[in-house]
Amino acid sequence: MSETQAETTPLRRKPVQQRSAKRVEQMLDASAQLIDELGYDALTTTLIAKRANVAVGSLYQFFPDKRAVVQALTQRNLERFVAAVNERLKELNPEHWWNIVDSVLDIYLRMHREIPGFSKVHFGDVIDLQLLDPVRDNNSVIVDSLVDILRVQVDRPADELRFAIAIANETADALLKLAFRRDPQGDERIVAEAKYVVKGYLASKFGE
Repeated sequence: MSETQAETTPLRRKPVQQRSAKRVEQMLDASAQLIDELGYDALTTTLIAKRANVAVGSLYQFFPDKRAVVQALTQRNLERFVAAVNERLKELNPEHWWNIVDSVLDIYLRMHREIPGFSKVHFGDVIDLQLLDPVRDNNSVIVDSLVDILRVQVDRPADELRFAIAIANETADALLKLAFRRDPQGDERIVAEAKYVVKGYLASKFGE
């Protein structure tokens, strides 16, 4: 994991054996399914353990409470998001912000529509503004991760790049929340407008 991503772990202890690692993944998958079905507030460690087909005591070996389980789930989603963006940009070899913005937002939209639990939790703000990291807010963790990826594409000072990406991220975040309030799958007109606004802003800062 990049040093700009979440540097803390909600795990009481890291699974060493493959069997233990698989059990933890089952717990995370179970929590994602239950969040989709019941929401975060109704989620309990007992329900997670039952759905994952493990003993509650086994869950507590790794997680102190349900918040820690969902924190680990959210960190896993962030890792998948960053990995997908990295892979997409390598394939795309983007020449300007139009392609970069399309790729990043399309990956986020696909996760929102397809990844269990993601549409309810996103990157953690509905639970805690600092779910991913005790020092930085969740959006800052995401921005730092994106800057890590994009600084090889953009020849600008890191602070300048980070500021612009932070503004673009907050703008996209607000507009996408509106899109999903209007339509559970994301209102396509608002999604298109979000892409247009963010592309124009970044192009004005760094050129196309």
